[in-house]
Amino acid sequence: MSEFINNREYRQKRLKELIKELHDGASVADVKAAFAELTDGISAVEIAEIEQALVNEGMPVEEIQRLCDVHAEIFKGSIEDIHKCDVCNVPDFEEGHPVDTFKKENRAIEKLLDEIEVYLDAYTSYPESEQLNNLKMRLKKISTIDKHYKRKENLIFPYMEKYNITAPPKVMWGVDDEIRTSIKETLSFLNEEKPNVSIVESKVKEMMTKIRDMIFKEEEIMFPMVLETFSEQEWIEIEKSSAEIGYTLLDAVKRWRQATVVKETIDRENPTEWITSSQPVPENAPDIIINRIQRDSNTVIPFDAGSMTAKEVNAVLNTVPIDMTFVGADSKVKYFTQGKERVFDRPLTIIGREVKNCHPPKSVHIVEKIIEDLKSGKKDNEDFWIKMGPNFVYIRYFAVRSKEGEFLGVLEVTQNIKPIMELEGEKRLIEN
Repeated sequence: MSEFINNREYRQKRLKELIKELHDGASVADVKAAFAELTDGISAVEIAEIEQALVNEGMPVEEIQRLCDVHAEIFKGSIEDIHKCDVCNVPDFEEGHPVDTFKKENRAIEKLLDEIEVYLDAYTSYPESEQLNNLKMRLKKISTIDKHYKRKENLIFPYMEKYNITAPPKVMWGVDDEIRTSIKETLSFLNEEKPNVSIVESKVKEMMTKIRDMIFKEEEIMFPMVLETFSEQEWIEIEKSSAEIGYTLLDAVKRWRQATVVKETIDRENPTEWITSSQPVPENAPDIIINRIQRDSNTVIPFDAGSMTAKEVNAVLNTVPIDMTFVGADSKVKYFTQGKERVFDRPLTIIGREVKNCHPPKSVHIVEKIIEDLKSGKKDNEDFWIKMGPNFVYIRYFAVRSKEGEFLGVLEVTQNIKPIMELEGEKRLIEN
């Protein structure tokens, strides 16, 4: 039997069968023994391959997500003992590296979860307003975990997709959203006039379990996988975009390498590759690159009415007080504005990313239907409006077509229209 278990193909096939048994209703106890027998030497990459194979065979991501907590618990019992990530376990991991920052956030999150547990016990023992307020205050703090997850989803996942690791990010994003929802629902329940103590206890404990399981999945499955895969330059790009999204429970984060690029990395024969990348031009860039950038920024672009230089076009688009994102006919993100009034996070890592991968799994089908309707000509635009904290956000999708009617892509236009809705009376340029 052992010769079969040590066969990678057999093991992967058998593990998929066990997960499908869970899918069909088997209990953890039913499959745990068989699973333990198969897990000798299993790696994070194999786990990713299993999830990817299930998706390729037609199992919906939502189903794998529903099983995620179950089979993660089984994995936890074996991987913690068997799988060792030498890179992850280096105690002096370079400060400021994105993984170093993620792990420091996880330690801060764990510390806060311990505090929540203490105040939950106090509240369930003495359900008074003071205890309730202490608990609510810490739950509000844990809600900032959204920034931790956004950096993962918008900066780590695009590069995973680049290396064709597509199923694990989808599953993980779905669980991230479950955690976000759990935190919101728990806070909402605590804000009721007289919360039911037993329900509070159940909701908070469920939320804490999900968060702790996600920390395990990040550190024992995702980080080992991406550290083996991503290039140093990709980590530099991830770090460079992180501050824009923000951090969770960390007062200060040291910059890592300041996106330094050594002279040897500049492609002098193909400066276009440098210019079209999201990298800043280094001080030691050769004249050929500097001259090319200056020439391109001063290139005059003709329009139907007038013309502007590329530099002027970029400045104008970034001045318009709305977010615009353009998705090409191939359904990949090609461009977005970088103005001051940003509604959604738009890190440079999404350029070239499949637009369906820029959205949570639960909304992908909606995005695909919108694009299908715009591309086919069934619709020319689709509008949505949502409340986001103090803002009222108007989201519009437009089909972009040439004069000849050729479909070129989709333009997303987003704006906080609350200030507009609050306008009253008139303000004229010239008073009568």
